[in-house]
Amino acid sequence: MINVYNINYNSASDLRAFLEKEKLGMQKKFGQNFLINPSVRQTLVDSLGADPGEEVWEIGPGLGAMTAMLLENGSKVKAFEIDTGFIRILKNIFADNNNFSLIEGDVLKTWTNYSKTASSYLLGNLPYNIAAALLADFIEKGLVFSRAVVTVQKEVALRMAAGAGSADYSSFSVLCSSVYKIKPLMTIRPSSFYPQPNVDSMGVLLEAKLPEAKLPKDICSAETIPAVFYPLVRALFASRRKTIKNNLARFLGHDKAAALLSGSGLTGNERAETLELERFLLLAKSLEKMG
Repeated sequence: MINVYNINYNSASDLRAFLEKEKLGMQKKFGQNFLINPSVRQTLVDSLGADPGEEVWEIGPGLGAMTAMLLENGSKVKAFEIDTGFIRILKNIFADNNNFSLIEGDVLKTWTNYSKTASSYLLGNLPYNIAAALLADFIEKGLVFSRAVVTVQKEVALRMAAGAGSADYSSFSVLCSSVYKIKPLMTIRPSSFYPQPNVDSMGVLLEAKLPEAKLPKDICSAETIPAVFYPLVRALFASRRKTIKNNLARFLGHDKAAALLSGSGLTGNERAETLELERFLLLAKSLEKMG
């Protein structure tokens, strides 16, 4: 891949000089941090394991450091970028590559336009301010990647991978585990980024529970996850100090909540953070049958 700008992706000072030369600024509202550690970038791309010819969705390509690596590996890249300055640079670097396409704008608003032909792979150094919301949006709207490698704030990564009973367990944990096997890859220190964030980051590998899954189905059983599953999980975690009986009553009303708990094997005095994924699925399926 020809780097028309001769960008040194591994040097904070060189990147700073390049940004100044091109009259580009780092916009805090976009949560921009360049990953300048080449070994970390290599590990992330290798962990994705996309075969040559496969399309990869890349979120937040920035100036194209990992984009170039993916293209050199033979991947087709559909990159989503919001920053108009970076878009100009990316077009100049990759516009002549037939394996590269660029989607301009806020990925939270644009990705659904491409969901019917979505890739099996996702790679993203995700902006801290949208990471959880974007991943949740993908899952709740039925887009499940076969493999995804994302860099997120360490706190978010711990929530993604948390199990029942742990302090980090949340509705987001249940959401992620409903369709993915989650494997933390590495802690990434602030010094690996420019500019340096104030917290540690973490690379995370997400593998679909069913290979090539495009919809959240056949997880834990042959039945489709009920549409009510995600709102039910959120409702049960709405007030962490309250019992599931109280949270269900707010969500469904007292009578329907009591009917749902009857025969569930639960007393209602449990709290959401103690329930395993399978228990949430059973409650959702029972609720679906109740109508």
